[in-house]
Amino acid sequence: MEVDTAQLDAIIEKYNGDRSYMLAMFQDVQRLYRYLPKQAIYHICKKLEVPFSKGYEVATFYKTLSLKPRGKHTIHVCIGTACHLRGGPNILETFERELKIKTGGTTGDGNFTLETVNCLGACALAPLVRVDEQDFGKATQAIVKKIIDEFKDEVKS
Repeated sequence: MEVDTAQLDAIIEKYNGDRSYMLAMFQDVQRLYRYLPKQAIYHICKKLEVPFSKGYEVATFYKTLSLKPRGKHTIHVCIGTACHLRGGPNILETFERELKIKTGGTTGDGNFTLETVNCLGACALAPLVRVDEQDFGKATQAIVKKIIDEFKDEVKS
């Protein structure tokens, strides 16, 4: 994928070229492309006069950044203690089966990325699934398909 260097330069300028904002710049790039292309890391590092290895270190350290294209929607399945005990792993397996991807993967159509988290901070709602910023508490295997369909329909519109 080719990156638009003018857009990258605008992001750098937004932070006044201050290298201490590299993570924020990378987050802005990821919002733009739904992942962090290596060409963008290279360009930003070059402009900030930072070694590529340092930029790559930042890009790979933070779990919120991805070097692989991500889906339009991110599904987080909680597998923390309360969610685990109330069926979180079964919910995860159902998502994997329905979406035909493994945890950490993205569907071929680019609609969904499936991830696990250790806690979403709402144990009373266990097991909890978060799609983008929307929570689905007390999730069951039966509602997994409904969740997928709800967001697939949203993608079509």
